Amino acid sequence: MSCALPDFWVVIPAAGVGSRMRADRPKQYLPLGGRCIIEHTLDCFLDHPGLRGLVVSLADADPYWPDLACARDERVQRAAGGRERCDSVLNGLRRLGELGAQDQDWVLVHDAARPNLTREDLNTLLAELGDDAVGGLLGVPARDTLKRVGPDGRVLETVDRSVIWQAYTPQMFRLGLLRDALERALHSGVNVTDEASALEWAGLAPRMVEGRADNLKVTRPEDLLWLQQRWQAKTPDNR
Repeated sequence: MSCALPDFWVVIPAAGVGSRMRADRPKQYLPLGGRCIIEHTLDCFLDHPGLRGLVVSLADADPYWPDLACARDERVQRAAGGRERCDSVLNGLRRLGELGAQDQDWVLVHDAARPNLTREDLNTLLAELGDDAVGGLLGVPARDTLKRVGPDGRVLETVDRSVIWQAYTPQMFRLGLLRDALERALHSGVNVTDEASALEWAGLAPRMVEGRADNLKVTRPEDLLWLQQRWQAKTPDNR
């Protein structure tokens, strides 16, 4: 593990609507602990001394973002959101280049609706990957028995969980490497579901860094309920 933590930039893709939440607004703007989800998401980065700048990729007609205090933070810039997550990330990377980020700089891409990232996990990721030739991502080893299922809903086989991890964010790569991998994958029509998959398609092997399992992405109503219960249980001393 490196002794000194590297400086870094951040891209937050936040142009999605989160239809599975069945809410009246995109899930990143749902209330949590007196503020909205995306404000908590940004906190871990904005409070970190290594942050050089942060870009949020937003839908053009987003009516919620301008009302947030973080939208007026000089370290936070806006980029155009895209049709898919990968398009939003690529737009964010290009915006970082306009802000002075260099190809060799580290960029962390993090989900807008993943507000429970801890400083400990962020520092672990930075320390573990600071000298890595490729980069990598936070994740957790699979804990439950895994089944591969056919189109009819019947089990085909039990998958060896010892080699399976759940991929989380942040995902940390050099700006130039990630930008080029995303551009090539999109040009080739490859289905890029996260940043690591673009690097994998390019023939590289991102490193998995184990983090906390409660670094939860809000996808369904029960996810938000679970986080709300945790926020209610927190005290000023352990936030």
